[in-house]
Amino acid sequence: MRWNAMSAEEVNERINQAIEANNNYGQGDILGPPGTYLDREEFRPDAPFLDTAPFLKTLINNPNHIGCHTLGKESSPIFKGTQEIERELIELCAEEIFQADRKSIDGYVASGGTEANIEAMWIYRNYFSQEYNAKDDQIGVLFSEDTHYSITKACNLLRIKPFMLGVDQNERNILLSSLNDALARAKNEGIKYFIVIINLSTTMFGSVDEIEPIVEVMEKNQLTYKLHLDAAFGGFIYPFSNPNSNHHFGNPKVSSISIDGHKMLQTPYGTGMFLIRKGFMKYVSNEQAQYVPGLDYTLCGSRSGANAVVMWMVLMRYGSKGMKQKITELLNRTDYCCKALEEMGISYFRNPYINIIAIKAEQIPAEIAHKYELVADSYERPARWFKIVVMDHVDYKTLDKFLNEVRIERYQTN
Repeated sequence: MRWNAMSAEEVNERINQAIEANNNYGQGDILGPPGTYLDREEFRPDAPFLDTAPFLKTLINNPNHIGCHTLGKESSPIFKGTQEIERELIELCAEEIFQADRKSIDGYVASGGTEANIEAMWIYRNYFSQEYNAKDDQIGVLFSEDTHYSITKACNLLRIKPFMLGVDQNERNILLSSLNDALARAKNEGIKYFIVIINLSTTMFGSVDEIEPIVEVMEKNQLTYKLHLDAAFGGFIYPFSNPNSNHHFGNPKVSSISIDGHKMLQTPYGTGMFLIRKGFMKYVSNEQAQYVPGLDYTLCGSRSGANAVVMWMVLMRYGSKGMKQKITELLNRTDYCCKALEEMGISYFRNPYINIIAIKAEQIPAEIAHKYELVADSYERPARWFKIVVMDHVDYKTLDKFLNEVRIERYQTN
């Protein structure tokens, strides 16, 4: 994993070149598109600060990146400059971060991990339908009980069968006994094809599902399946913190990956990514989108090119070395908090390569958890867990303030 950082001036110049390569609504003879520049009373294109704010400048120019631009097909020539930035971003993430072979991955900048997860399951449902003549009620989805709710949402939308797998309550790994039970139920229900969801950091616990034990069971039973890696949270941290992981495209069992930029990259909400091996996007080609050059293959359709630009900007400003340093600092703060919790005898779950700490709810006074906005595992029933996510704003001063209040409370209680 290696790419060089760029200076702010170099990034700004590159984005300006991309914007200039686009057709400008205010300067070109453009009659057909149903879009235009942003309202000029509210978003002034001549604001002087835009000269050093490439993301905002792109946002105001309002490029539409509808479609998938990695397929080698003609996309809208109006926005070819910023589309090239998106292609560079997809290649960087797929090849440098997730170890894919060169030019072997398709993808696009999605609104987030939820959309990317649904896109993957939509593709695989259609793949099984077109290649195996599978009916929807013959397709099952395997995922752990800690998996993000977007997976059950996708099952509902796509009318395919969910099979939730139990996990060890201490280690949070998928129980193979639960997997075998689910496969037996699936067989009795006529399920012949499977979408397997592997978590690269669950939302609540930061736990990571191991790939090999699941794959071993699937292949021992000679089952037909596709494996999707939900790396919405862990995608921009785990590859840097655990280089020995096999949660990447170098592992031939991994077919697709979803990532969020609005977490570890600190980009705006609406900046996620979907990555998949070449040859699969065709299963969601929308032939009715004849007015879109190159057709559309995405769940969202029209999308802002500025979201691709801002993800590219952040990764290029840091470079691979800077990203590793950033992640190391966050993990050091997470280690610091965990050590303090251990000294107080407080039980928690934490994957050592992830910056999430899940603490058993009975060990943290509810008023302190609410004061510091710890996230509960449920707001519809009594919470069993509260979690801390050590992001950039969670500095040592804030951690010490929280930890000291917990110490005082425990001292007074005991």
